[in-house]
Amino acid sequence: MTVASELPPMEVAERAGRLCHRFEEAGCEALLVTRMVNIRYLTGFTGSAGVLLVGPDAMVLVTDGRYRDQANEQLAAASVAARVEMAQTAAAQQWALGAAAAGLARLGLEAAHVSWAAQRRYANECFPRTELVATNGLVEDLRQHKDEGEIARMARAGAIADAALAVVRPRLGERPTEAEVALELDSEVRRLGADGAGFETIVASGPNGARPHARPGRRGIVEGDLVVIDFGAALDGYRSDMTRTTMVGEPSEMQRRMLDVVAESQAAGVVAVAAGVGAGEVDQVCRQVIAGAGWADAFLHGTGHGVGLDIHEDPRVSPTSTATLAAGHVVTVEPGVYLPEHGGVRIEDMVLVTTEGSRPLTHAPKDPHLP
Repeated sequence: MTVASELPPMEVAERAGRLCHRFEEAGCEALLVTRMVNIRYLTGFTGSAGVLLVGPDAMVLVTDGRYRDQANEQLAAASVAARVEMAQTAAAQQWALGAAAAGLARLGLEAAHVSWAAQRRYANECFPRTELVATNGLVEDLRQHKDEGEIARMARAGAIADAALAVVRPRLGERPTEAEVALELDSEVRRLGADGAGFETIVASGPNGARPHARPGRRGIVEGDLVVIDFGAALDGYRSDMTRTTMVGEPSEMQRRMLDVVAESQAAGVVAVAAGVGAGEVDQVCRQVIAGAGWADAFLHGTGHGVGLDIHEDPRVSPTSTATLAAGHVVTVEPGVYLPEHGGVRIEDMVLVTTEGSRPLTHAPKDPHLP
């Protein structure tokens, strides 16, 4: 039995119906879904190639022979009623899509995910008698609201990451390289039942920690380093995201202040998260604490982002965000301070937005000192 099989089911079969309710406002009768992660969301299909036409009465998934059995099995497991067509060549795909769209006057395309060349091919070869309509975020908007099964998978992925960090973090005192720590974390999340890492693991020590998205390298971790560890686990495609900063040895006065200020900012941001609150307001709460310490210019990124099948999704928690948080959103709260001469500090939790506030989905201790 897999870890995911122990969790509540996801409402995959209901998603296409909710998508169809958005077509009239978008000015189309059906949608051609070309982004694979959106196809997975709507059908449960995890292959690497396919196109999904979602109409008001039927869905057709066009893929190739590599996925003949997998596609039918995964759609059946998700109770998704869709026809699966095999197309080994571009001409066969063209015919299958054209047949599926027969009679449609207006067909939506995922504008953010279709190249100019693909749009011309669709217009001239696949759907010459159908008006193509640019749509934006129809599936992504649905994906922001997680169902019980999605939340359970993200919570389990978070718990796996918590456990992996507890195993690997004491190793920092043994002076490993950043790359060695990252490899051990990636291996540990798999050993604990994840499908793999949630994204490319960040382990950044000393001056590297002042680069928010530094890649782990050959630098050895030494006494006096702040070490930023940003990582997660993936389970059934759903991600977790967490950052903890560890002090190796005794912190300097400046490092201690950095740790205290970021911890205060992050805690304030988590308290601010609730349904009905503007995502920009959460960002401002975190930013005010850091600005009050004199480090406004050292907070180099937004406060957070949505998480789900993608590690970075809407809603964004940033100074320019106009989104309003809603129950069922999952977002991160991850303020940071980055000073090249002292290192970097970031603390991040992934939280579920609720009507009362938020519920954390990551729980690793935030004490920066090694045990």
